[in-house]
Order: sequence, then structure tokens, then C-alpha cells
Amino acid sequence: MTVDNDLKPAIRSQEPMPPPPANLPAVVPARKRRRWPRSLLLLLVPLAVGAGYWWLHSGPTLPPGIAVGNGRLEADEIDIDTKFAGRIAQVKVDEGDLVTAGQVVAVMDTRDLEASLKKSQSLAAQAAKVLDEAKANLVQQQTQVKFTQQELDRTAALVPKGYATVELLDQQTQQRNAAIAAQNAAEQRVAGAQHALDAATHDVELYQINIADNSLVAPKDGPIEYRVANIGEVLPAGGKVFTMLDAGYVYIDIYLPTQQAGRVRIGSPARIVLDAYPDHVIPATVVFVASQAQFTPKTVETREERDKLMFRVRVRIDPQRLERRAALVRSGLPGVAYVQTDAAAVWPASLQPSPPPSIPAPR
Repeated sequence: MTVDNDLKPAIRSQEPMPPPPANLPAVVPARKRRRWPRSLLLLLVPLAVGAGYWWLHSGPTLPPGIAVGNGRLEADEIDIDTKFAGRIAQVKVDEGDLVTAGQVVAVMDTRDLEASLKKSQSLAAQAAKVLDEAKANLVQQQTQVKFTQQELDRTAALVPKGYATVELLDQQTQQRNAAIAAQNAAEQRVAGAQHALDAATHDVELYQINIADNSLVAPKDGPIEYRVANIGEVLPAGGKVFTMLDAGYVYIDIYLPTQQAGRVRIGSPARIVLDAYPDHVIPATVVFVASQAQFTPKTVETREERDKLMFRVRVRIDPQRLERRAALVRSGLPGVAYVQTDAAAVWPASLQPSPPPSIPAPR
């Protein structure tokens, strides 16, 4: 049987392939990898990230009447500035040091004020001597008035009896009047000398106050956060030397939506839990609720836009809990704050206040 040459390739394709030699491995066809649609991947990635974030930051189950928001622990910053322009003579503390109220942290150069103080003290001493002289002159004039009055009384008794003349009586009357006028003038000189002494004394007090104000002191207890200037630098009036934290005013600001922020009242109890200490619940109090929304503040909104409005709520830690614990104050720690929006709401067991931390031993 003759086969057409055009049909030979088709016939060969139907013939079974011979088995591979025994010394060669069998060839297995590769399985095609299944590919996920790109749109499905774009949907799953945000869901996975959101689930992980929720798993890391999910707090205790909250009953109705308690709202929660996240923020950072902050403490009031206090700038320690110069009152007068001058040169820094001494710097007694550095960044990170704990200071107490009234502690001297820096001293300015006060040599010019000290020279002015000595001058005022000399003027005050001179004014005191002038006052003493004026008082002595007043005593003399008072004695003269008393003497002339006695002579006038004796002459007035002798004139009716004819033992003294009326002319003598008139002369002694004029002498008594002149002595009274001199006494009045002496009293005015005493008053003037007293005023001059008071002015010189006030100048002395003023320079003493200015010298004292050139010793920069910490107004409250807390740590030094920044040192801005150093020894030898010349600063203008109001120049900043240090920035410290007020260990008695520690708070966290959170943002709540309209529905929850509208139910928060100043003085409402709150709780703070920091990420660094998740098992430590800090009792706090609401001290501020913003009157204007912080996000999308508009005067006219739809219902959907109102739901986007967020109000700032400040939660402050009890100052008595922070007393003598300035070393424990840290600024910038992230955490969450729980706020009671309903006075009848009961705090769960996981948000019951923890005992105050122990006070560190003095160094």
C-alpha cells in the first residue's frame, strides 16, 4: 500500500512514542501555576493590614457609655527665660536633670547691677543722715516754741499789774509766732528728708530684686527637656535658656466624633493606658472639651459631613498621683484614653485604676 507523502507526518504523530532509554530520567510535564486576580490581591492587602493593626491595638471590650481615643502623653512645657539682657555667667543644670521649684538653674552676669546697687546704698545712707539732721533741727525748733510760749505767758500775767509793758508783750508774741513758723518749716524738712530716704531705699530694693531676677530658677518641679544657651552667651531680654516639663500637669489629647464628644462633660472620669505599660491603668479626669471641631470645620454640613467632625478632648492625670514622681514623667509616649460619656456607665475590671507607682529613691 502506497502512502502519500503529505499524510506521513500525521501518521507519525499517531504512532506511540518509544520509551526513553533506561539511563535517562522520565520527563514530567510542569503544572501550570494558578494566578490570583490583581483586583483580589488589592482587596486582601488592606484587609490584612487592618486586621493586624486591630489585633495589635485592640483594647478591652467596652460597655456602652465609654468612648476611647488614641493620642500621646504630653506635659506642659515651661520656658525659663532671662528678664534682662545680659551674659550667662553660670549654668547649673543640663538636659535630663530633675529640678525642683525655686532651684537656681542659671545665673546671669550682674556686675553692672551690683555697682548700681552700691551707689544706691550710698545715697540711701546719705539720705538717712539728712533725715537725722532734720529731726534734730525740729527738736530745737520745738524747744524754741516752748520757751517763747512760756515768756509770753509770764509777760501776759504781768501787764495787768503794771510790771510789764504792752510793747514787750507784742514783741514776745511775735517771737512765739516766729518760733512756730520755724517749727513748721523744720517739720517739712523732716518730711522731705524722709521721702528722699524712702526713694533711695526703694532704689536699693529695686536693684536687689533685679539682681535676684538674674538668677534663673525653676518655677515648678520637673525634668529639663532642652538647654538652648550656654555659658558666655549674651542674650536679649526674654532670651530662652531652658525648656522644662511641668511634672504636675500631664495629659493626653484624644479626638472623638460628634456623637461621643457631645456627651463628654468636664470633670468626667477617664482612664489612660500607655503602649509602654499596657497593664498599668492610670486614672484621669476630663479637663477640656473643644467647642469647635478640629476636622472639616464647616458651618453647614450634611449628616455624613457631621459624622466626620472630630472634637479634641483633654484628659489630665490627677496631680496628686504625680506628686514627687517627676522622674516618671515622659512626654510623647503613645497610648489610649477611655472617657466616660454616661455617668451610669460602669468601668470594666480591666480598666480599674492600678496602684500608684513607687517613688524613686533620691539620688
